[in-house]
Amino acid sequence: MNFDCVILDFDGTFTEVEKEAVPFVAAYRAAINDLVGPEHRERWDVIADQVHQDPGQYGWRFDGRIVAPANSDPYLRATVCTNLLFDELGLYGDLHERQELLESLYRGNYTKADSCFRPEAKEVIEKLIASGLPVWVVTNSDTEAVEAKIRDLGPVGREKLIVRGNAKKYIVTELDIEDERFAQVPVEQRIPTLERPLYLRRGHYFRLLEEIWEKTQASPERTIVAGDIYELDLCLPAALGVAVHLLERDTTPPHEVEATRSAGGATSRDLYAVLERVGLS
Repeated sequence: MNFDCVILDFDGTFTEVEKEAVPFVAAYRAAINDLVGPEHRERWDVIADQVHQDPGQYGWRFDGRIVAPANSDPYLRATVCTNLLFDELGLYGDLHERQELLESLYRGNYTKADSCFRPEAKEVIEKLIASGLPVWVVTNSDTEAVEAKIRDLGPVGREKLIVRGNAKKYIVTELDIEDERFAQVPVEQRIPTLERPLYLRRGHYFRLLEEIWEKTQASPERTIVAGDIYELDLCLPAALGVAVHLLERDTTPPHEVEATRSAGGATSRDLYAVLERVGLS
């Protein structure tokens, strides 16, 4: 086998995210209407169209930095549109207050999303588990909510699948202690087709990866990480020498494909390609 450890994102990696998020978006928008008033309902649609037409100009802004592309999935899209709407209306100007509100809106409505797994998800997960490799799910979503969805999927051996939620992959932050491995991570990555930088030093996510390597006795070089958003799931692992794999969708920005391939990673439209890279096809 090529690897000693497999790490997978969840939303959009296991799932057909555009389908599953339909009820989430409906509930989320209803909550936004309650906050800003129904008279501003149409502004959301105008803003969403602007984001769709020029996704490179927009992104998920956290702590003053863009940390993920705007149009990658419905969850990010909802947050980006809300930020832009609040800016336009002059609401929630305090950065901390707004971030707490957006986090609450996301978590409060995430459980309303459907479970729409990729057709191959169960088969691929079962084969990965049966290989004896340690398989981890690392996600920004809530641990219990994701575990409940995996129970619904019902893969054989799911008790061996370890889920770590609330990964905070979006937080760009330093460590509070010196770490030789983290010190080698560049501050940012530049992509020729994107004007803004990608910020790589995401300390919370790094700590979680380090915990996995400590528990599995694997190394970054013998680990593969698969996800559907390079900037959230893959940019830090790639900088650490991990093999990365991007699950593409119609809404995947071209610069994310470019970044993945420039980091020596691969892309695909399904999870079978991950099996192939692990040597299990």
